[in-house]
Amino acid sequence: MIERVLLGDEALAQAAVDAGLSCAYGYPGTPSTEVMEYLISASGENGFKAMWCTNEKTAYEEALGASLAGKRALVTMKHVGLNASADAFVNSALLSVNGGLVVCVADDPGMHSSQNEQDTRALAAFAKVPVFEPVSQQEVYDMTREAFEVSERFGVPVILRMVTRIAHSRASVRLSEKRPQNGLNKSSDKTGWMLLPATAKRNWARLLEKEKQFHSYSEESKYNTLKLTGSKIGVITGGLGDNYFRENAGDLPQELSRLHIGFYPIPTDKVRRLYESVDEILVIEEGYPVIEEQLRGLLGPGKPIHGKLDGTVVRTGELTPDNVRAALALPPRPCGSVNASDVIVPRPPALCKGCPHADTFAAVKAALTGHPQSLVTSDIGCYSLGALPPHSAIETIVCMGASVGMAKGAAEAGLYPVVATIGDSTFLHSGMTALIDCIQNNTDMTLIILDNSTVGMTGGQPTMIPSSRFEPLVRGLGVDPEHIRTIVPLPQQHDKNTAIIKEEIGHRGLSVILAVRECIETAKRRARKTK
Repeated sequence: MIERVLLGDEALAQAAVDAGLSCAYGYPGTPSTEVMEYLISASGENGFKAMWCTNEKTAYEEALGASLAGKRALVTMKHVGLNASADAFVNSALLSVNGGLVVCVADDPGMHSSQNEQDTRALAAFAKVPVFEPVSQQEVYDMTREAFEVSERFGVPVILRMVTRIAHSRASVRLSEKRPQNGLNKSSDKTGWMLLPATAKRNWARLLEKEKQFHSYSEESKYNTLKLTGSKIGVITGGLGDNYFRENAGDLPQELSRLHIGFYPIPTDKVRRLYESVDEILVIEEGYPVIEEQLRGLLGPGKPIHGKLDGTVVRTGELTPDNVRAALALPPRPCGSVNASDVIVPRPPALCKGCPHADTFAAVKAALTGHPQSLVTSDIGCYSLGALPPHSAIETIVCMGASVGMAKGAAEAGLYPVVATIGDSTFLHSGMTALIDCIQNNTDMTLIILDNSTVGMTGGQPTMIPSSRFEPLVRGLGVDPEHIRTIVPLPQQHDKNTAIIKEEIGHRGLSVILAVRECIETAKRRARKTK
């Protein structure tokens, strides 16, 4: 038996390969990025295809096409990326999935590199699709392989929910025998792939019947384990709550009855058996109180249920051995004192030295001097750090592509001048559609596309199109060519760049400025490769 030391993300990728993967699609997003990086590096020698896509929605739809053809497909994204693919994701639950379709979604409790802490289990319950939630790298591997089987057995997409601590930590993983890829086998169920109202109604009824089968599968799943000890308190753990509970279990005065849930929907019969055997229940789960809320609906008023909703377990941030310890009413573990001189001073994130975005922001600030009603919107990417000192140049960060739409709305509400800043990859991801609205209305705003030729925030993946194609793309969308300008963000170009930005904010209509200079870190890596 082969064993390898793998990141959680790498274990998932290797499991997909060993499960007979044919096609993998994704959009970079921490903490999911390493899944696709691993697959892309391995794709040539293993006979499958793996590629980055323009956004999560296109990635999901491409995976659907592969599944329709009978091939096993994987789609990867971070938790907020599932929002971008929600239209395809939710509707896909009503399709007749053919080749296994596994959706890797990496949640980010604690918001290490994200806008929110949303929990994928909640969206999965909304769509009514099964979820696997691993607690170790070995479970990541095993669950991923089983997820493809479950997807093909029930004809639905299946989610593999990762979290940051699992995705980005390493452990030894035992690999299983590799399965061959599916042969080409186009789905013959045409009504299962056309969501016209008449067929969608039938497919919805069919999904509700499948949901009963999911529950039966959940009751039998080896990942949903129940142990009754006769204790008055029962514990339900989900995700990493299992690890943190076991870290503290040895200090409890007695062994507690416990149900661990690693496959969803929750096993309601096992929940009831636990509930009937104890006086109260404590729920320890990573993320939203998904299990806890379902318990309250399932069991109704009666025995106390403790967890995040009543403050027994912390509601925000990640679970840790210490805050789970407090939830178990155990005293804090003794710890040594720390000298003030030994404390590491926190260092806030910053743009890299020599980053082209810093020069662009400097020119924007200079151009807006004397305009007290100005607004600079921005977006998701490493340039979000332009919000921090010493730049303090941007005023909004909401979601992918929002900078363009928000600038349009603010300008139409009366603010002037309004400047939107957006990265090249983010513009392709979801900025273009908002720009079309601006073009249609000739909105009085200036859009600056920060073109550094890479997806810098997630490690330097390539932008989907080269810099040379942005100007014709913007012109083709309908922006007036006279107000499509290009600047090179360098210190020696500061005065020239400031003047161009001033000219375009002075134009009472839409203008687009392309700030073109390669990411400094990408340029360094490229230079090292050419030596």
